[in-house]
Order: sequence, then C-alpha cells, then structure tokens
Amino acid sequence: MPDKVSSIDASRDPAVSKQYDNESSAETKFKDFYELADSLTIAMFGTYRNGVGPVGRSMAVSKRSGPDFLFLANANSQKFKDLEANKEVALSFEDSSKHDWVSVTGEATTLSNDDPRIKEIWSKGIAAWFGDVGDGVHNGGPEDPRMKLIEVQPKYITYYKRKTSALGMAKEVGGAMLTGGVANTGDIREMKADDIKAARSRDAVMSK
Repeated sequence: MPDKVSSIDASRDPAVSKQYDNESSAETKFKDFYELADSLTIAMFGTYRNGVGPVGRSMAVSKRSGPDFLFLANANSQKFKDLEANKEVALSFEDSSKHDWVSVTGEATTLSNDDPRIKEIWSKGIAAWFGDVGDGVHNGGPEDPRMKLIEVQPKYITYYKRKTSALGMAKEVGGAMLTGGVANTGDIREMKADDIKAARSRDAVMSK
C-alpha cells in the first residue's frame, strides 16, 4: 500500500494549485480585470467599524480609473465615520449567472466634497439617492455639500474569470464528481501592490 500522506500543502493541493493562473502576463490580467469590473458596476463596499467589525453595503461605482474606483456618497452616512477611523476598504463584485467575481482590498485615499472630479462623474440619476430638501443648496446636485467623493486605491486584487461555457462547466463538475478529480472551470488571478502601482501610472485617467 502507498504511504499515507500526513498533510497536503497549498503547492500540492490540486483544489488550490489548479485554480490559480500564474502564467498570464500583467497586461492580460489587468485587461480582463477592467472588463470584469466594468461589467459588474455594483459593489459590496466594506468598511471596518470599531466595536462592530466588518460592515458592508451595496454601492454603485461612479467611475473606474485604471485600477482605482470612485464613488459618490452622502457625507452624512455612517460609512464616512467608519472611514475616518479606518481607511481600509474591501470591494467585492459578483456575476451570479457566470460565477465571475472580483475582490479588491485597498484604501480610501480621498474623502472630499470639493474634489473637481465630482462634477465630471455626477449624473442626474445620482440625485435620486440624495433628494432635494428645498433649500436651494441640498438638492442632490454636484455642489450639494452632502456630495462626497470616495476614491479607493487597491493594494491587492484577485478575481475569477470563467473560461468554460455553461455546458463545459457542467461537464467539468460532473467529471470531477465521477473521477474524484478537481473541476477546473476558470482561472483565479492575483495582482499585488507593485503591479497595481504600475497599472495606476499607466492606465488611470482621473486619479489625482
């Protein structure tokens, strides 16, 4: 009988090693990341709240600039208290129909209501989330003092991109169940700080 294996580390575990794409170039990784991010425009925006822990809420991305994400939000919302105490942010996106997902860990580098980029990315649809209180000032417009820009600059990005059709995915999963193998339906890719910094310098169009 073969010797019993006492443990399997990450490099030997096919359920881990088979899923990660360590071959694609940074150019390919960021190209696919941008395509995914632009198709998944609603993020779960996570902050850390003292005494509570991680807190998330759904937010629409106002603009992607290279690897960075810009949001417009109400200055009176609790998220700003969270960010004033801890600027660490986690963004997550998911396409449940394709099983694609994106996870971004970064920092809120801008929390401003006088940033000129607000006027560039504001739209009438955003005003609906602020309302007009009728005082001629707090009207949901780009100069509404409640209107604040949050810029999230990632430090770590990982995403999953499916590479099979729905039929191919079913075959992969079914085959793995029958054979004891590992279903491989797509790639998990990672981008770390140095690659993200280079992409920001190369691709960002709105970051300060």
